[in-house]
Amino acid sequence: MIWVFCVLSLGVISPAVSRHARNADDSPGLKRFQRDFGAVEDRSVLESSVLSKRSAGVNDQTCTPLLGVEAALLNNTSTFMFKVRTAGSLSLAWVGDGTGVLLVLTTFYAPFLLMRFGQSNLYRSEDYGKTFRDVTHVINHTFIQSEFGISVSPDHSGKVLLTGDVSGFGGFRLFRSQDFGRSFVQSNLPFEPLIQMLFNPEDSNTLLTLSIRLDLWLSEDFGATWRKIHDSVCLVRWGSKNTVYFTTSNNVSCSEKGMLELKKTVNYGRSFQTIATRVYSFALGGKFVFASIMTGTGTERMIHVSVDGGEHWNVAQLPTATNQQFYSFLAANQDMIFMHVDDPGDTGIGTIYVSDDRGIVFSKSLERHLYTTTGSDTDFTTISSLRGVYLTSILTKDGVVETVITYDQGAKWQTLRRPENSQCDSDTSTNRPSTCWLHIHASYSTTMKMNVPMLPLSQPNAVGLILAHGSLGDAESTLFPTCPHHYAILDSGGLLVAVEHTSALVNQIKFSTDEGQCWHTYNFTNDPLHFSGMDSEPGARSMNVSLWGYRNDFSKWVVVTIDFKKLLTRDCDDGDYVEWLAHSADRSGSSDGCVLGYKETLQRLRKDSVCWNGRDFVVSRKPSPCLCTEVDYHCDFGFYRPDNSTECVMQEELKGRALEFCLNETTEQLQTSGYRKIPGNQCEGGFQPTRKETDLGKMCASDALHPNFLQTDSSSLNTVAIAMVVIAILLTSALAGVWLVKKYVCGGRFLVHRYSVMRENVEANKIEGVDDVDTQYMETAKTQFNEDSDQDLLD
Repeated sequence: MIWVFCVLSLGVISPAVSRHARNADDSPGLKRFQRDFGAVEDRSVLESSVLSKRSAGVNDQTCTPLLGVEAALLNNTSTFMFKVRTAGSLSLAWVGDGTGVLLVLTTFYAPFLLMRFGQSNLYRSEDYGKTFRDVTHVINHTFIQSEFGISVSPDHSGKVLLTGDVSGFGGFRLFRSQDFGRSFVQSNLPFEPLIQMLFNPEDSNTLLTLSIRLDLWLSEDFGATWRKIHDSVCLVRWGSKNTVYFTTSNNVSCSEKGMLELKKTVNYGRSFQTIATRVYSFALGGKFVFASIMTGTGTERMIHVSVDGGEHWNVAQLPTATNQQFYSFLAANQDMIFMHVDDPGDTGIGTIYVSDDRGIVFSKSLERHLYTTTGSDTDFTTISSLRGVYLTSILTKDGVVETVITYDQGAKWQTLRRPENSQCDSDTSTNRPSTCWLHIHASYSTTMKMNVPMLPLSQPNAVGLILAHGSLGDAESTLFPTCPHHYAILDSGGLLVAVEHTSALVNQIKFSTDEGQCWHTYNFTNDPLHFSGMDSEPGARSMNVSLWGYRNDFSKWVVVTIDFKKLLTRDCDDGDYVEWLAHSADRSGSSDGCVLGYKETLQRLRKDSVCWNGRDFVVSRKPSPCLCTEVDYHCDFGFYRPDNSTECVMQEELKGRALEFCLNETTEQLQTSGYRKIPGNQCEGGFQPTRKETDLGKMCASDALHPNFLQTDSSSLNTVAIAMVVIAILLTSALAGVWLVKKYVCGGRFLVHRYSVMRENVEANKIEGVDDVDTQYMETAKTQFNEDSDQDLLD
């Protein structure tokens, strides 16, 4: 088994340093795997070769050493030591975009008998973390609760909020800044907050929060004054156009699942509209509003979907969920939804389904999708650096965990083949060769207690680039400890940096200017430190990176900031870029390159260009349409693609049945040849399969819209809680740029699914979807909210 730190770069997988890599001198080495995002048959072809510490490249080519590295970086490396003890916590927040302003909040807290003792210090930098000033006086040396941290407005307007705990003197205090943290104005809160302040993403002067009494409070003047707009609120979310969505318990406990009401207000609480009743939970994603609704029989739940803010609801046509199954909402954009449906039994696997652009009709996308039942973990990852690309893991019939990738929003998935020229361990006990493949480590590896400090990383402005941990080996080898790294993308992908995650002292950073083809090292200090984490300004445009840790005496936090701008002294010009056809086997474009209905030629930095992209760098894109083929279509509801086939065939259990569903309160019959164009696909002409939805003239009703049709006998309700899991989509505004550093790596909090008992209900001419994943709502106790709420899963 070979462990690697992988760089998937414009068709390239480039493993970096690994203690388990096979080097001639057994010293840390560099490896590179090349992979082309080409035609479907060729995309997984990889090449591999061993790199020496500095001078070897792909296929034994020689890397040109960068001259003057030590001199350029040594004069641009800054070290700062904080006063707080390492037993405390340290929070970071970048304020603004390109301002260089970084706030650091150190907190030490210790309970003493019936009293609480806490101390906070606030530091501010205006030069990307090179120097800091202690500005604790601007918050009157008030203890700031670490669970609320630093709230920064998402619009880069410079607004900052700190929630101070003065409970020993009468309550809580809000510190407000509108000048990037230079000064703060304080005001007393008329309530004790339960959650962090939520900025309106469209108006940063408007804030929402919940009190520990579950009252919903709103401010329209950046927290200067507050008014209570509703009570008994269980969960709240900002929607689009200043809309607030929330569930209310309506004189019952929030734990009374299935008895909640979903409401919204479009005028900041001056009036309310109930948009659904008998609600278990709700979520927002893209243009969609989801609600898990109790059905009329009182024993089942179904997912309802709305694309107009809850004015109209439709039932999601997903396969029936039986006893001890659950749905998990994986991702959504403006075009479609990814939904995981658990397989029967405690298998740890399920099936991914993808929706049409209305979120109603779903079709099978990926079977044997790995999803833990003891936590809320799946490897499903949205790759933001290339359109239509997602990564996840499957569990094969042989019990092997394999990474699979899709380039067309789930229409087809394929494994990441092992790199050519790579070597895998053999089973010495049986003298048989081990199964060898490339596996990317994500959330599942964290669940298995593997030493993986970071999940796969991609950035929209670093086209085609992914940083991730990976391994080559068989099923058992995936459980071995790794030699992991922390990593970051800088300068829109023009610079990659990595630091080994180890219990040993660290004084070296690795960096690459050619997307991982060659790696160089820099010793940033003569006094090594215990490394805790790495941070850079959000957006991957900065040239500065900060390394956080503490010295050997465990007494103080230390930050070392390195400015790489002095190393890349030349601005990139037109000659430093080449045109690259995405998803093609080679750069000449001889392969098809058609994905989601069009080819896309992108601007990319040459590998041998050592220059600075700059903060204003914008990726140039030239699209051209393609003729439609079968690969431009999802299989329609009730159809699937057999292995190694592009043809959609009907599921055996649905043959001979009419496919009907409820659409806007009328029964529609689906007549299909098995194909449904992928939402967002822009192909033209070519393959055009027939598809028709016919209004049968029969009325149908959504339980969300017609609460009077529901039975009200609460004794029939199943009170077992469920969990709706949302990954990496919603809660970015309030927490953007904030990173928590602690002395030890924090353990993940695992959600325990509690499965509901549901009866299977398959009608003669219709399959009804049943939802049974949701999160537990909080009780009034603050501790329970922090441990079991939807908020935890969205953090």
